[in-house]
Amino acid sequence: MSDKEKTENEPFSWKAEIISWIQIIVAAVAIAFVLNNFVIANSRVPTGSMIPTIMAKTRVIGSRLSYINSDPERGDVVIFHFPDDPTGKTYYVKRIIGLPGETVDIVDGKVYIDGSDTPLDEPYLAEPMEGSWGPYEVPEGSYFMMGDNRNNSLDARYWENQYVKKDKIIAKVLFCYFPKFKKVV
Repeated sequence: MSDKEKTENEPFSWKAEIISWIQIIVAAVAIAFVLNNFVIANSRVPTGSMIPTIMAKTRVIGSRLSYINSDPERGDVVIFHFPDDPTGKTYYVKRIIGLPGETVDIVDGKVYIDGSDTPLDEPYLAEPMEGSWGPYEVPEGSYFMMGDNRNNSLDARYWENQYVKKDKIIAKVLFCYFPKFKKVV
């Protein structure tokens, strides 16, 4: 008699069926836990601070593995713990502008790094930024973050703790998935 015939001839067991379903549910929960805590980060961008790159009320997915063997780079859009929240429960999504050890100056809406004569090339901005700020001297091991919608973004220019330490960066944003799928660059 084959295995299939043996299985077909066995009486139905509710106990075996329930145990089978419990095993599947426990495995799914374990996989989701590992993915959500060690591989991906899921976040919501509630405001228009990252327009046009990320629209308001959009959900994004980031990779927690992006910075294991490398450092964050200027221009990366990242999910991080908001430095002015002592609980560490508030996540922000912004773009890295200043790297460790750099000086960031904003003059007449243009960003200059380390006293350069040439402003930072920022093709992701929808409109010119207004105003002048700085200089910001980014400490070693920290980053200076700004939103892409500079005239409507409460970013590092306005925070009490203006720099984000590397260990507070959770993930590099890869794509938006709700309400519309879109790769983030």
